[in-house]
Amino acid sequence: MKPSTPARLGLRTIALLYLFALLVVPIVLILVRTFGPGLDAFLASVRTPAAISALNLSLLIVAIVVPLNVVFGVATALALARGRFPGKGLLQAVVDLPFAVSPIVVGVSLIMLWGAGGWFGGVESLGFQVIFGLPGMVIATIFVTLPFVVREVEPVLHEIGTEQEQAAATLGATGWQTFRRITLPAIRWGLTYGIVLTVARALGEFGAVIMVSSGFPGVSQTLTLLVHSRYIDDHNTYGAYAAATLLMGLALATLLGMALLDRLRRKR
Repeated sequence: MKPSTPARLGLRTIALLYLFALLVVPIVLILVRTFGPGLDAFLASVRTPAAISALNLSLLIVAIVVPLNVVFGVATALALARGRFPGKGLLQAVVDLPFAVSPIVVGVSLIMLWGAGGWFGGVESLGFQVIFGLPGMVIATIFVTLPFVVREVEPVLHEIGTEQEQAAATLGATGWQTFRRITLPAIRWGLTYGIVLTVARALGEFGAVIMVSSGFPGVSQTLTLLVHSRYIDDHNTYGAYAAATLLMGLALATLLGMALLDRLRRKR
C-alpha cells in the first residue's frame, strides 16, 4: 500500500527534525563557540604541544590499526565466505562481538589480560609496557574496529561467487595470483568502505582507549582524550571545543573521501 502524500511529508518532516535536533544543532553550536573568538584563537589552541602530540598519536594509531585490520579482516572474510569448518558460526559471532560489547568492558578486559597482575602482565618485566602505553591503545582500537573490514568484504565475496577463482586455478594460477588478479579487484570497493569506516572509528574511539591510556599529554593522549581532559580536568571549555572541531574536521574529511569514492564507483 502506497502512503499518501501527507503521510510521506509527515514522515520526512519527523526524520528531518530528528536529524536536525541530534546532529545539526550540536555541530553548529560547537562551530559557533569555536570560531566565535576568531580563527587566530582556534589556531593557537590546536597548535599547542599537547594538541599536536594528540593529533600525531591519533594518526599513528590509525596508521597501525588500518593495515592490520585490512590483512586480518580480508583473511577472516575469505575464511567465512569460502571456508567450511567447525566453529564457523562461533567465528561469525566473535566478529560481531565489538558491536555488542561496551568499549569500557573492552578496556577492563585488556587491563585484566595485560596489566601488572594479568595473564600476560609479565611482559612488563621485559621492558614492554602494554597498558598505559601505545600497544594497549592500539589493541583496544583494533578490537573495536575489527568488524568493519570483515562485514564490508564478506558480502562482496558471496556476491561474486567462486567461478572466476576456480577458472584461474584451472589455468594454473597460484593462490596468490588468483587473489591478486581476481579476488582483490573484485572486493576493492568493499575493502575501501571498510577502511574508511575503520579510520573514522579509530579517530573517534574513546571508551576503550581511555581505560588503557595514562592520559598524560604528549605521552598517551589522543584527540578524544584531549577533548575530555580539557573539558573535565582543565576546565578549558574553549580548548575542548577547538580540539573537538579539529577531530570533527578529520571525520568529515574521511566521510567526504568515502562519498567521492562512492561516486567514482558508480561512474565505473
